[in-house]
Amino acid sequence: MSEIKATQVFHHAGTIKPADRRALLKQTGATLWFTGLSGSGKSTLAVALEQTLIARGHAAYVLDGDNVRFGLNAGPKILMDTRGYAEEQAKRFGLGFSAADRVENIRRIGEVTRLFADAGLLALTSFVSPYRKDRDAVRALHEQNKGYAIPFIEVYVNTPIECCEQRDPKGLYKQARDAVATGKGMGFTGIDDPYEPPSAPELTFDASKNTVEEGVALVLNYLSAKKLIG
Repeated sequence: MSEIKATQVFHHAGTIKPADRRALLKQTGATLWFTGLSGSGKSTLAVALEQTLIARGHAAYVLDGDNVRFGLNAGPKILMDTRGYAEEQAKRFGLGFSAADRVENIRRIGEVTRLFADAGLLALTSFVSPYRKDRDAVRALHEQNKGYAIPFIEVYVNTPIECCEQRDPKGLYKQARDAVATGKGMGFTGIDDPYEPPSAPELTFDASKNTVEEGVALVLNYLSAKKLIG
């Protein structure tokens, strides 16, 4: 059986324009990319913002790092246990936490958020996304979208690591510190793997100094000022 080649795959443009979606939803689709250390308050802020946007009549959806790893980017074990994949398939399609898998994790979610935002939604993502080049690649994906640029708003949740460790909701910092103490390490961001802060984020929020309500107001004011929401 002959195989379809990559050169035989073409982009098929739709007939709906961005202005049509704006008129329907009364907003401009955009991606708000919340990045920061584990425990910094990214998910808390994103979920609170989603709730407020929905209450105000705006279409918004949170894509959380942990949740995505139960489906789109599920690890091999989850794929084998819950979906009946063969081990070979699970290893091929599942994502772990190696450097290469982290890059692919962000690449996939970047494509998904672009589609959500292109459909007119406000896509709110909550990912550590530690490497600047990966976040910049997602930004470029939005800016170079077919036909028109999609707004990409990087929200740096710049909560000090000391505060993140005090919260440590999953016990990961303690686990990472213990691993480092034994000389093993586990590649945990902020402990034995680097976090590269955004060089020019649209917004910065520190959960150790400001309340969640203040963070929500910060983002809403930005969206209003940029006329992304009415």
